[in-house]
Amino acid sequence: MVDLAEIRAARERLRRHVRRTPLVRAVGLREAPAGRLSLKLETLQVTGSFKARGATNKVLTLPPDQVGKGLVTASGGNHGLGVAYAGWLAKVPATIFLPANVPQAKIARFEAWGAEVVREGTVWDEADQAAREVAERKGLAYVHAFADPAVVAGQGTIGLEILEDAPETGVVLVAIGGGGLISGVATAVKAMAPGVRVIGVEPVGAPTLYESVRAGAVVELERITTAANTLAPRRSAEMNLRIIQKTVEEIVLVTDEEMREAARWLWLELGIAAELSGAAAVAAWLNGKVLVGEGESVCGLVCGAGSEGVA
Repeated sequence: MVDLAEIRAARERLRRHVRRTPLVRAVGLREAPAGRLSLKLETLQVTGSFKARGATNKVLTLPPDQVGKGLVTASGGNHGLGVAYAGWLAKVPATIFLPANVPQAKIARFEAWGAEVVREGTVWDEADQAAREVAERKGLAYVHAFADPAVVAGQGTIGLEILEDAPETGVVLVAIGGGGLISGVATAVKAMAPGVRVIGVEPVGAPTLYESVRAGAVVELERITTAANTLAPRRSAEMNLRIIQKTVEEIVLVTDEEMREAARWLWLELGIAAELSGAAAVAAWLNGKVLVGEGESVCGLVCGAGSEGVA
């Protein structure tokens, strides 16, 4: 488990390497549900996603001789970019295993950070198995996408920033893939302000943690049907489930079309370009998936940059 002290230590470790992203109050909206919306813009994070926080924190906690052999990971896209960035910082090679559902357009971004890309499998879980095998065989430093205390602590630095910049926040909406982001954010938020509600948001086509919480144990989905590939592991991990059970009030589900419409709304209302996963939290708010009081302050994480909102 991760605590507030570890998250604060991660912030000090990361201070020179990642950005403190802005929190924007979305005023002047033409049509909006109940509540006052603020947006934490991790779209403006280095690599375009919060994943740079967790991956970099993990690499900075490893022994230099282990890092020197190189890094390896599996990703639905954004975590791989975070590891590629961490490798670039450490001046070591990074190998990123990607499933077939990662858009080809993202490959150039990996290469820009100097990473090697390997396609493996049809979903993240299959790519992850291949990455683990290579890490063991070659002695590389493996960086898990979500089930690692250092990764979770890095993502938790977002929670510190939200409550420092908007202490009036009553609800925090967080998209869920494997659960690393919400594990870190919820740990930080609940430690600082126990009364704040943390709500997870998953795709209807990949309800990994929704089903696991319902079952009281880690559930492996039979199939994935969402286009939001960065929110689409078939299985989470015991560590993340335990944190979520303790700190997250509820997990709600949104459809791909609701995410797509939220991405368009972000672009048209606020000029923010977000991928489907990045718009998931806003989709939950726009579609009334979370009960919010008329004057309640809601913070939604916009967690991945993209072009879906422009179309």
